[in-house]
Amino acid sequence: MKALPEAGSDVIELGMPFSDPMADGPAIQLAGQRALKGGQTLAKTIQMARDFRKFDDSTPIVLMGYYNPIYIYGVDRFLDDALEAGIDGLIVVDLPPEMDDELCIPAIAKGVNFIRLATPTTDEKRLPAVLKNTSGFVYYVSMNGITGSALPDPSVVSGLSSGSRVTRDCRFASGSASRLQNTRAPSEHPRTVSWSALQSSTRLPPA
Repeated sequence: MKALPEAGSDVIELGMPFSDPMADGPAIQLAGQRALKGGQTLAKTIQMARDFRKFDDSTPIVLMGYYNPIYIYGVDRFLDDALEAGIDGLIVVDLPPEMDDELCIPAIAKGVNFIRLATPTTDEKRLPAVLKNTSGFVYYVSMNGITGSALPDPSVVSGLSSGSRVTRDCRFASGSASRLQNTRAPSEHPRTVSWSALQSSTRLPPA
């Protein structure tokens, strides 16, 4: 983790291992199983961020995972520990907008960004609900299917950010494509940003 910024990483997405990652493919499922078998816990994952912050206070850290480990840990305790450890944002893939009271609203109240997912199948009716309580940026899942299964179509990503489907000023980051050869956004669509555009001296803006 310490070597990632020097290798060019602009944002660190730190996974919270979970036994049943239903939105992920075999690569991440197996990685989670190896981590759990090796004794990794949510507390240890937060500690990794805390240790990282001892020498790097500028690279944003986003925890990504599922709600069950957070629920077991305790929402208030989790948010307090995450904030103290220097976590900038959360991506919790199995908490839709209808469940914002569970974690999204409490996280934003404490100053931790809650980053929402949008997908190629997010339609005009659904998108406002996705955007409503999003903070930090919108994470655009750039393809249908599991991570690494195919290359995304960049025109779909840029089309989302072009303004026809977005009714407020949002920042977008495109991801979920480990085989993607070039994640840099076209300059003609400035609201679709690369990870580097999210980096600042204060990391992600406070929620």
